[in-house]
Amino acid sequence: MTEYPLLVVDAANVVGSKPDGWWRDRAGAAARLRDGLATVATDGLPDLPGPLDVLLIVEGKARGIKPIPGVRVESAPNSGDDAIVGAVASAGRERRVIVVSADRELRRRVVDLGAEVRGPSSVPR
Repeated sequence: MTEYPLLVVDAANVVGSKPDGWWRDRAGAAARLRDGLATVATDGLPDLPGPLDVLLIVEGKARGIKPIPGVRVESAPNSGDDAIVGAVASAGRERRVIVVSADRELRRRVVDLGAEVRGPSSVPR
């Protein structure tokens, strides 16, 4: 069985990139992002055909939102960035991994592990 590419989404960074009042309801904003990612799991992104294995990393007040079909959700116990780096490291260099975040330091860390990066506007938000 072929493993689908892994798309790891930095929920805090992606949600925070759109000033739509997300700070009033962080969990709700993360849940809306999760829901928008469901089609990405099957259809992919313009430059990345589906299906994809979608993993949404949440932290802080967004911890505890539930997964939905097509989108796994991991609540970071501490730093969301560290959880993302851990997910990339666990996937291994043999698997194609794409991380969605604008955080420069996080992007550097995951590229060092072999991941590709995309900005927040690459996913529905």
